[in-house]
Amino acid sequence: MDPKPTPAFPSARILGIETSCDETAAAVIEDGRGLLSNTVASQIDLHAKYGGVFPEVASRQHIRTIYAIVDQALQQAHMTLSDMDAIAVTRGPGLAGSLVIGMNTAKGLALAGNKPLIGVNHLEGHIYSSWVYPNDVPKAPPAPQFPLMALLVSGGHTELNLITDHLTYKRLGATLDDAAGEAFDKVARLLGLTYPGGPSIQKAAAEGNPQAFVLPRARLEGTWDFSFSGLKTAVLRLVRQFEEKSLPLPVADMAASFQAAVVDVLVTKTIKAAETYKVKEILVAGGVSANKSLRETFLAQKQFPVHIPPLYLCTDNAAMIAAAGYFRFVKGQRDALDLDVLPTWPLS
Repeated sequence: MDPKPTPAFPSARILGIETSCDETAAAVIEDGRGLLSNTVASQIDLHAKYGGVFPEVASRQHIRTIYAIVDQALQQAHMTLSDMDAIAVTRGPGLAGSLVIGMNTAKGLALAGNKPLIGVNHLEGHIYSSWVYPNDVPKAPPAPQFPLMALLVSGGHTELNLITDHLTYKRLGATLDDAAGEAFDKVARLLGLTYPGGPSIQKAAAEGNPQAFVLPRARLEGTWDFSFSGLKTAVLRLVRQFEEKSLPLPVADMAASFQAAVVDVLVTKTIKAAETYKVKEILVAGGVSANKSLRETFLAQKQFPVHIPPLYLCTDNAAMIAAAGYFRFVKGQRDALDLDVLPTWPLS
């Protein structure tokens, strides 16, 4: 076993806490990469009836579960709070009420255990999910190599970032309207599919023809920005056409055509940016990176090595927060106990 996957940095164990939206999560990471524990309490069933996350419900559920989740993470790692070198917590972006629950829990643990507190950007956490691997594997897999082109694609964000070193980002472009994950959710509702929209559309698309409908691709030439509102509107018009004629919706074909349009834009634009900035590798992260078609399309191209985290690290989790927290810890970041949450905190 390789016990020090990042030998250029000192050894440290970080307890991570994540409550930015509707997942209550805690994890322990060793040396920035080795996953010792990863616990997540999902709230999907609670929010499904609303067709999206209900902020007050999310906050209350975080309160009910956070301490049990932290305790479970420490037990899975066969450690106690005294074994941790620091507490990393999501500071933002996210739902204000949800963020406060995690932040206050982290502050309490830091104060009780006399441990450093480290606030982490949620988007940065998604990036560092590609550094994480199970600590019980015989050998650490290669870490991503800088410079990287990172596509962050989730329910709230779709953006391209040039990463030249640890914790060093330059945002090149972002969505001008709907994020990709948000578009998945909205189109799923149009098609009568269940929340969350990403898995529902992927399942329906598996039975459909991605070429059944010609849907728009917003290339936004000359920029690295994205736009999915036109695509969403095109699907809405298709649905209305079928409804006006009292025809059954070809849900599978519509889902497949919509998914193909999103994947095409995301992959094409990312590869073009990678070529332009002459990066070594591509990194794809965020909840939408769990999409099977997106993953397969990125991995099928041969121009650039691509890092995509395993499915259990694509959606919100605390392992990614602990991993990012480790690199901030070894670079000297220490936050005071009056640290406040930043619900709209940009990565760069």
